[in-house]
Amino acid sequence: FTDLFQAQCCNQPCSAAVGSSTHCTLADYTKQTCMPLVYQMRQLCKFCDLELSSCSGTGTCLSNCSITSICVDPNEVCVAIWRKNETDFSIESLCHDWSMPLYGIMLDDYNSSTCVMKEKNTTSGMVHLCSCTGKEECNDMLLFSPIVDPTPDDQLVSVILVSLLPLLVMGIVIVGMFYWYRAYRQRILNQEWESSNKKRKPKAGGLDCSDACAIMMDDDRSDSSSTHANSLNHNTEPLPIELDLLVGKGRFAQVYKAKLKQTTSDQFETVAVKIFPYEEYASWKNEKDIFSNTDLRHENILHFLTAEDRKVEKQYWIITAFHSRGNLQEHLMHNVISWQELQVLGSSLAQGVAHLHSDRLPCGRPKVAIVHRDLKSSNILVKNDLTCCLCDFGLGLCLDSSLSVDDLANSGQVGTARYMAPEVLEARLNLENIESFKQTDIYSMALVLWEMTSRCEAIGEMKEYEPAYGSKVREHPCVESMKDNVLRDRGRPEIPDIWLRHQGVAVICATIMECWDHDPEARLTAHCVAERICELEDELDKLSRCSYSEEKIPEELKMAIEVEIPEEMVKITEIQDIIAVDCSVCDEK
Repeated sequence: FTDLFQAQCCNQPCSAAVGSSTHCTLADYTKQTCMPLVYQMRQLCKFCDLELSSCSGTGTCLSNCSITSICVDPNEVCVAIWRKNETDFSIESLCHDWSMPLYGIMLDDYNSSTCVMKEKNTTSGMVHLCSCTGKEECNDMLLFSPIVDPTPDDQLVSVILVSLLPLLVMGIVIVGMFYWYRAYRQRILNQEWESSNKKRKPKAGGLDCSDACAIMMDDDRSDSSSTHANSLNHNTEPLPIELDLLVGKGRFAQVYKAKLKQTTSDQFETVAVKIFPYEEYASWKNEKDIFSNTDLRHENILHFLTAEDRKVEKQYWIITAFHSRGNLQEHLMHNVISWQELQVLGSSLAQGVAHLHSDRLPCGRPKVAIVHRDLKSSNILVKNDLTCCLCDFGLGLCLDSSLSVDDLANSGQVGTARYMAPEVLEARLNLENIESFKQTDIYSMALVLWEMTSRCEAIGEMKEYEPAYGSKVREHPCVESMKDNVLRDRGRPEIPDIWLRHQGVAVICATIMECWDHDPEARLTAHCVAERICELEDELDKLSRCSYSEEKIPEELKMAIEVEIPEEMVKITEIQDIIAVDCSVCDEK
C-alpha cells in the first residue's frame, strides 16, 4: 500500500499528504530524491452501510460484510451495530474515533480484541453495539450474551418466597408484641411491689415442689430483673457493663454497683459486680462453681447471673442481682427493727441456710449439700421486702459423697475468727461426719440472730449496734484471742434478763442458745430454727387473742415470763415447752 508511506522530497514536497484523497505515487518517489518514513499501521475493519442480516441476536453471528476498510485516523476502532426492526434484522459496520460520540453514546469497550455486543440506548433507538481493536476485521464476528430464561425451579422458589413474605412479617410483629408485653408487665410488677408497704411472711418450709424443681424465674421483688443478662451467650463476649460505685470491699474481692446496658435501647439494669484480681482465681472459681449449681437457686440465696474472665482487665468477675439495702450489718447499724421484722429476717436467714444444708429439694430430688463456712452479718444481704439472702460463697464447700476424709482435712481452718465455732477454733472437726460442717454454720447463724435481736425494739432498752462478742475482743480479733473467750472462758454474747420480758424474744433467745451450744451434736438444724420462728408467730397470735377476750392466761405462762437465765449457759426448756415448738420431726437427736 503506497499510502502507508509519506514521500518528503528534498526540493519540493510531495503533492499529497497522508490522510488526503490523493496519495504520493511510487513514480513521484522515484523521480525525486526523498527519504521514506514508515507510518503506523492503521486498523483494518469491516465497513458496510446498513445491510439486512439473518442474525437473530443470539450466540455468535458474522457480519456478512464484503468490504474491508483501513481506518484513516489512528484513534479509529472497528464498530458493529445490530438493529432489530419490526420485520427483520440489520447490521452496520464501520470505523469510528473512540473519543467521539457515536449516535449519542461513547464507546466503552474499544480496547477489546473481540466484538461483544451490548445493548445500548442510542439516538436511533435501542441497538446492540460492540467495538474492538488490535485484530484485523475484529468486527466481523459478533458475540451476543446468552439470554438466560428463568427455569421452572427458579420460578417456584420466587413464588414460595413471595407467598411466605406476609407470614414472615406477621411473625416479626407477633414476636415484637410479645417482647413488649413482657417488658411492660415486668415494669408494672416492679412498680407495684415498690409502692407496696406490706411485709411478706416467710414460710418455714421454703419453696414448694414446683418452685424448687423447675427452673426458677427471676424474682420480681429483687432490685434487678436481669432479663437482659440471661438472654446473652456469656461464653462469646463480655456483658456490656459499666461500673458505677464501689459498695463493698473484702479480703479477696471488691463489689461494685454497676449498669447492665440494654443492646436495643439506652436503658440499663442495675446489677452487682464482684471483682477478683487474677491472684484470687481459686476463690473466684470456687464461688462460680457453687453459684452455677441450679439447685442452689432459692429466694433466700443471692441470685446469680453469670461469671466472666475479663482478660483485658486481668480480672475475674461474678455478676449478681443488686440489693440497695446493702448487707445485714449495715442495715442493723442504721436501723432499729420491729418484732415483726425480726421474725422475717430471722426466719428467712434460717430458710436460706436450711436450703443450703439440705441434701434434697422439697420435691424429693437429690441435691448436693453445701456449707457456707463464712456466715456472718456482712455476708448476708437485705432485700427490699426485708428478707435475707446469703452471699459470698468464696469459702463454700460442696459436701459431695465422693469426698474422702483427706479431702475434708485439706479444707483447712477457714472463716472469720469472730464467728468461728469452738470446734473450728480448736481444729477438732469430726471429718468422718459431714454433718459437723453444717453444725459450724449453725453456730455462726446463732451469733447473727443475736445481732438481730440486739437491735429489736421489743427488748426494751437498746444500745448501738455491735457485732457478736462486742467489746470483749478487738475489732478484728485473731484466732488465739477468740480461743481465750470461746474455749477457755466458755463465753458467749450477753443475753440480758430484760430481753426475756417479751415472750417471743425469749423463745428467740432460747433458740440462739441451743444453736451456739458448745457441743456440736446438741445444736439445732437450720430447718428446725425456721419452723420454730414461724410457729412462734402463730402461738403469739393465739395468746394475744386470749388476752383480748379476757380469758385467763394459764399460770404456767406467767411463770415462763419470770424465768431467769443464770450466768452459765443453760437451755430455757420451760419457754420451749410453753410455746410447744416440737422439733422432734426435724431433729433426730
